[in-house]
Formats: sequence, C-alpha cells, structure tokens
Amino acid sequence: MGWRIAGRYLESCNCDAICPCRMVAGVPGGRSTYGVCFGALSWRVDQGIADDIDLGGKAAVMTYSYCDDEPGSPWTLVLYVDGPDQLATILLGEAGGDHVLTLPWVRKPRQVVAIRPARIEFDNDLVRIGDKVRVRATSPVPTDDTVSCIVPGHEKPGTELFADELFVNDEPFSWELTGNCAFTRDFDYSG
Repeated sequence: MGWRIAGRYLESCNCDAICPCRMVAGVPGGRSTYGVCFGALSWRVDQGIADDIDLGGKAAVMTYSYCDDEPGSPWTLVLYVDGPDQLATILLGEAGGDHVLTLPWVRKPRQVVAIRPARIEFDNDLVRIGDKVRVRATSPVPTDDTVSCIVPGHEKPGTELFADELFVNDEPFSWELTGNCAFTRDFDYSG
C-alpha cells in the first residue's frame, strides 16, 4: 500500500515540561519524568492518501501508557480513528514507512487494547473525543533551545507547551492533569 499523511500533531503526557523524551538543543532525551508515562497523541490529517483512498480531513488519537522500568517498556494503547481503517494501519506501523517504523509503539512490544471509531474534533490547540478524551494546550514553554519530538520527527523543531488539560476517561485509562507537558508541530509521513 502506497500512502502519505500530513497535517498537525498535538500530544500531551504526564511528564513535566520540557518533556525529558524530547531532543533539546540537539541533545537526545531519556527516561520519563516519573518512570511511568501516560498520555494522548493526536494527528489531524490535512492531506493524505492510501491506496487511492482520500485521508484528508481525517484524524486519530492514541491514548497510552508505558513503564520505563518494565523490560522493553511495552506500550498499552487505544487508537481512536475518525476515518477509514487505512489510517489505523498506517499509525500502527503495519503499512511500513521509514519514519513510522521508528516510533516507539511500533518498534517496542505493545498491547493494542482496541481500535475504536470515534468522532474527533481537532483545532490547533484542542483535541476532543466527546466526553472521553480532551487535550488542550495554549501556553508555550519559555525556552531559547530548539525542541523536537520523535513522533512528528526530529528533522525540525516544534513548540513545547504547558497542557491546559489532559483528560482521558475511557477504559482502560482514566486521568485528568493540568500544567504537564504538551507538544505541537506539523507532521508528514509516507510509505
């Protein structure tokens, strides 16, 4: 399957800002702040195609958790998809793609709890799935350093933010945080 998706990425996790997994001023990151990381990653696809299926205007959100000290730090995740199955196939690494194959939930052990169809509302600083998931981040972290994240790619920096809200209440996850880290940037994946 030949494919490409490009658009806006927004994430938030329970780590302190600047998230220690980021690359800061060219220096690779490390362990999560608390040894257990949980959060939500989201993609708004502005342009996309897979096997002649238009993915533009679609979106996905991944809620997840992993422990740094568990061997292999396996991910437990739920993927919500507002679009065709091809979007899930791409984001789970099943369609290949040089960058996607480097993503932690693709290269590490994982348990996919569910792939759930969902209506996803995505603005530049807000992602919402009904009353189940909300991520909102509007305040940049003051820094003169370049900050990048592996998920959209380290080839260009993005914006580290303080989360206004990271809320998830959908099995198997439940949390509500504010003031933790967040990150946004454009993404462009292909395979």
